[in-house]
Formats: sequence, structure tokens, C-alpha cells
Amino acid sequence: MWYKIIIIAEWFGELTERYKLIRDFNRAAKISFINGEAPTLLQSRVTKGESTYRHEFSRFMGGGFRIKAMSGRPLKQNELIEIGRVVLDNEELVRELITLGWDTLEVQADKGYKGAKWKLKSYAKLGGYISD
Repeated sequence: MWYKIIIIAEWFGELTERYKLIRDFNRAAKISFINGEAPTLLQSRVTKGESTYRHEFSRFMGGGFRIKAMSGRPLKQNELIEIGRVVLDNEELVRELITLGWDTLEVQADKGYKGAKWKLKSYAKLGGYISD
């Protein structure tokens, strides 16, 4: 019976880490925007993700890490990709996202219907420990 309490505590601990990362990302994005370091305000949240991008650590419902650019206009595809590259070029962040259960990076604007998606596992440089 006690092992179930440990399992539940571990599950909530992981959820806490996931939401802390989102909160920290949103706080850093807000500060960067206010200081004029970023041209648009970014906001992250959890989404369902892309089922074909699932990996060994993926969360059942909530494998998507979505970044929404609060630009007030539809963004061009190259602008969406540029925002995505900020995350994908940070190997440590990508690995953290993977270990916390995310499998998909999504970038969208607050206006328009375009978006971009990436399979996080493809950008982790894990040396074959998690097959792609």
C-alpha cells in the first residue's frame, strides 16, 4: 500500500517540474519583451502534442510544448521557424523538455492559422540512447 503513495508523490513531483518550466519560460519571455530584447511577447503552455512524435518519456495527454507569439498579426513561416530555433538550438532545454515528458515543440502566432511543429527527440543529440 505504501508504494502507491510513493508513486503518487513522484507523479505530482514531475507535474510540478513541468509547470515550473512553463512558468519560468513565461516569466523570462515577459521580462525579455519588457526590456526590449524580444520583438514579441511569447507565451508557453501544454498541448496534446503530435502522437507520431511520441517517445519513451512522453506524457500520455500533454506531450506538446506550445509557444504562442503574441504578435497581433499572422506570422510568416520563417518567423515561426526562427522562434522555434531559439528552443531547438538549446540542447540542454530540449533534453529537459524530453525528460519532463514533452515530445512536440509547437510555435504559433496569436493571429492566423499557420504553425510549425518539431519532433523534440530529433534535436536532443542523445547519441542513440533514445532511438529516433
